[in-house]
Amino acid sequence: MSHDDDLRFAHVLADDADAQTLSRFRADQLVVDTKADSTPVTEADRAAEEAIRRTLGRARPRDGVLGEEFGTDGYHHRRWVIDPIDGTKNFVRGVPVWATLIALMVDDDVLAGVVSAPALNRRWWAARGAGAWTGRSLSSATRCQVSDAATLDTASLSYSDLAEWERHGLLPTFLDLTRACWRTRAYGDFWSYMLVAEGAVDVAVEPELELYDLAALVPIVEEAGGRFTDLTGGPAPQGSNALATNGRLHDEVLARLSSKPLTGLP
Repeated sequence: MSHDDDLRFAHVLADDADAQTLSRFRADQLVVDTKADSTPVTEADRAAEEAIRRTLGRARPRDGVLGEEFGTDGYHHRRWVIDPIDGTKNFVRGVPVWATLIALMVDDDVLAGVVSAPALNRRWWAARGAGAWTGRSLSSATRCQVSDAATLDTASLSYSDLAEWERHGLLPTFLDLTRACWRTRAYGDFWSYMLVAEGAVDVAVEPELELYDLAALVPIVEEAGGRFTDLTGGPAPQGSNALATNGRLHDEVLARLSSKPLTGLP
């Protein structure tokens, strides 16, 4: 099966998710629960993941699935990694910056990724060796390319949440990094990384992530010419945090962040 086929199928899965999420966005009677980790989950999160799993069960029954809401169905050589709504807090408050993240992994390698943000009327996608693209559909797309910013004092940095840096004992180190940059904004979640892929932002970084938060983002940034690792410089999908840059700035940012190791959560 070709990467083209996989990528087209990932768009079908994204269509399934969009139908569930967009119809519930800003709904008057949206059902919102609180998970064990104190984060919100909505009926839209669950419905989107269920829709994706139904399509996978029919069309790719031999592939595995790892989803944020319903977990993993065991080990598979090929598996789809799903975050039905990345940015659930935005979704709940009516902020349109949220997306469904869909990645195909073979063993530890991410071969394809789709990020669908229907409230923004945008998608981003990539398959290995085929470039990174953005637009409304496969037939209406422009190629993504990272920036050429070469120094931090000309760089724009995006992040999600200062509290996460504080929990890991890294807030002073992170603030030092922000002071070295030309501009800092918290675009947050998937959008930080898509802006890196588009060349609008030069550095995106987070200290605390799950595989389903980042798998789909990795090939999009890398196929746009960027670099994506964890905060130690290791392979991103195996880490629990993320650094994405235009490539030229990566080593300097890693060096600044490695001055104090992650402490881990209590």
